[in-house]
Amino acid sequence: MRGWWQNLTDLVLPTECGGCGRPRAVLCPECRAALVGAAPRRVRPVPEPPGLPVVYAAAPYEDEVRAALLAHKERGALMLAGPLGEALAGAVRAGLTSGGVPPAAPVLLAPVPSARRAVRARGHDPARRIALAAAGE
Repeated sequence: MRGWWQNLTDLVLPTECGGCGRPRAVLCPECRAALVGAAPRRVRPVPEPPGLPVVYAAAPYEDEVRAALLAHKERGALMLAGPLGEALAGAVRAGLTSGGVPPAAPVLLAPVPSARRAVRARGHDPARRIALAAAGE
């Protein structure tokens, strides 16, 4: 479980990139570009279930993007919530635009709640943190 002292050291001590491990960067420029540099794209499962709403992905779930998400989720790299939220916000915007939702329409962002046991073990709720960061975008 993360304590307040661990959160404080994240702010004070040098860290490593959540995507590639490069020292002294929460997310290096290359990994940030992999996460938010390309336009979100529509994704569809095969076979696509009838009635599935349009779904957009911020980036392919591989390499640096996967590593950054797992660093936030499993290793408590809390500073990654901002870039991950930025990527999520981009995917939400793309989905709204393609669905014809007016730009001023209110949007409700509802993260899938983590199990209480998982939140206790991790010391935080990663889905909630990312959703809050996305809502701020």
